[in-house]
Formats: sequence, C-alpha cells, structure tokens
Amino acid sequence: MYVISKYDDIRHALRDFETFSSDVKISARSEFAELHQSILIDGGGWEHVQTLQRTDPPTHGRYRKLVDRVFTKKRVVEMTSYIDEVVNQLIDNFVDDEACEFNDDFAMRMPGIVIAEQLGLSRNDVATFKKWADAMLGATRAPIATEEDVRRDAGIELEAQLFLADVFERRRKDPHDDLMSALVHAHGDDEEPLSMHELQNLMHQLITGGFETTQSALNHGMWSLVRFPEIAEKLYEDETLLKPFVEEVLRFESPVQFLMRQATRDVEVSGTLIPQGAIVMIGYGPANRDETKFECPHQFELNRKGMGAHMAFGSGAHHCPGAALGRQEMMSSFKYITQRIGNIELEKPLPTPVHKFSLLFMPMHEFKIKFKKR
Repeated sequence: MYVISKYDDIRHALRDFETFSSDVKISARSEFAELHQSILIDGGGWEHVQTLQRTDPPTHGRYRKLVDRVFTKKRVVEMTSYIDEVVNQLIDNFVDDEACEFNDDFAMRMPGIVIAEQLGLSRNDVATFKKWADAMLGATRAPIATEEDVRRDAGIELEAQLFLADVFERRRKDPHDDLMSALVHAHGDDEEPLSMHELQNLMHQLITGGFETTQSALNHGMWSLVRFPEIAEKLYEDETLLKPFVEEVLRFESPVQFLMRQATRDVEVSGTLIPQGAIVMIGYGPANRDETKFECPHQFELNRKGMGAHMAFGSGAHHCPGAALGRQEMMSSFKYITQRIGNIELEKPLPTPVHKFSLLFMPMHEFKIKFKKR
C-alpha cells in the first residue's frame, strides 16, 4: 500500500483516473465479501455494484450527471429554512441544561434528520437511520472483521434496502418534493431511468458519504470553538465570518482523511515508483496540511488566504456532489450555536473528545461539553 500526501500530487492523481482508478478491488472485509453479498441477495435485496464513488469516467459521468440534477444549488437554497428549523429544534433540546453530549445530541442527529426525512423516515426514526448508516460503514470502522460482524451488518443493510425499495416504488408512482423522488425521476427524455439495483447502490453511497462526513465536520467545528474561544465570540459578533470559519474547519480537520485508489500501471510520484495493482491511499487530510500550499498549515486561521482551496470535498470528477448541502448544514449549525450558547468548554475529566477507529474518516465517539445559555 502507498500513501500520497502532497497537495499537488493528489490533485494530479485525482484527475488521472486512467492511472489511479476508483474501481478498487479491496475491502477491509474482503474475505467475507461473498457472504455479505449472499445475505443481501438471498434476502431479496441487491448486491453491491459500482456506481458513483467506485467508477471512473465515462461510466461515472452518467451517474454523476443524474446526481447533479438532484443536488443543485437551488435545492440547497430551498432547504435552508428547513435546515435552520432542524438546527434550532436540536439546540432547544439541551440549551436550558447548559450541557450536552454534542456528538449524540447534535452532530449525529442534525444530518441524520435531514437525510432520514428525505428517505421517508420520520424525525423520530433517526436512530433507525443511524443504525443503517453504521452498518453500511462497518468495513471502514473495524480493523479486523469477524463473520459475526459481517452477518449483523449485512442483515441491517438488507432491512434498509427493503425499506428503500418500497419508498422508491411509491415515489415513482407518486412523486414528492424529496431526494427519493428526485433520484427516481432524474433522467432526461432520451435517457433510461435508474434501475432499482442502481438506485439502491447510489443510495448506499449517498447515505455513507453524506452522514458520517457531516457529523464529523460538525464535531470538529465545535472542537474548534472549544479550543479557540475567541473565534466563537467573533462569530457571535459578526455573522459574515461564518463562511471562512466553515472553510477553515474543513481544511484543518478534513472529515474524509483518506480515500483509496488502485494503480492501473507502474507510475512514479515524487520520486517513488508505485507498481501496477498497488492500493494507493489518497490523503485529503495531509494535503490540507501541506506547508507548500498553506502558510502555517497547523494553525487555525479564520482569515486564511485562499479560503476554500482545501480538498475536503475532493477534486476533479469525484468532487463531492453534496458539498453545497454539507456547507449549508455547517453554516446553519454554527450560526445558531454561536448565537444561542457561549463560554463553551469541554466537560471534564476528558482532555479531548474521544475518537473511534476508522480507516478513512475521523469519527468522534464521546464529546461532552458545557456552556452558558445566551
């Protein structure tokens, strides 16, 4: 396995999909891959196939074009008041206590509610959605998978697939103003609609890509406010600083630290020969701390030059389709958090939030804070 960590090298690799393919033939649970697939198929579900994240152009282009019709800037703008309402309802739940478990009470619930309600779940069913997302992300969270782990996660994913299939069919006949309907009907007059198999696999990637990453970004944004209390006060006093704050959080603690590619030929990167077939870890996190690209990269700078030049959402053909939604979720969250609470501190005796293992992400497990209600 090889790691690419420099900004320019990564930017080049992400654009050279003929050499660094997204169709990676490896999994943390590869020895149980057939078992996982058989549980899905035998239960009336759908096996995993490559659609969006794990395909390269030109195949990738069809899926990306359809998804881009769903995740438009117009749709995100129309969702802003709804996102604001979700954010404030969650803050209402703990603001009078002047303390909360931020990961559980906010960072997990906010994106969970937004996506779950788009899937046809109720706001009270966010725990069900989280169970589904955790099962789908299981391979990135367990360094060593057991057969029991795989059977459990596959069974939960099958439950999700059967639920989603029912919603997709209902939205096909009776469209609503939601993500499911948009995906079902996101095709031109001369294009075939997505099959149920394709819809299931796209939804798998949208759930895993849009939940864990936003949860992590919110947690690390709050951790930044705890570590740099003067920034929290600046955001309270000046709302125009929200955008640079969000961009610096994304750079400083990238929600996606690594993604995998596979070399299709021998290739040299910065003097190192990577052989054909090798697994290559693309380091978004390291790239965003590259001293040749960012001045004082290990400092959190609210007024950083080149705001938004980070790679938190990737680059090239695989730039995250949900980037605009993720940014808006962060903007709304920290707008109302800083308006409604202050003097934020980490609840003792923890010296830092507790992270859990992940091959690719930076998920927090325990993050207790205390604060003063404004």
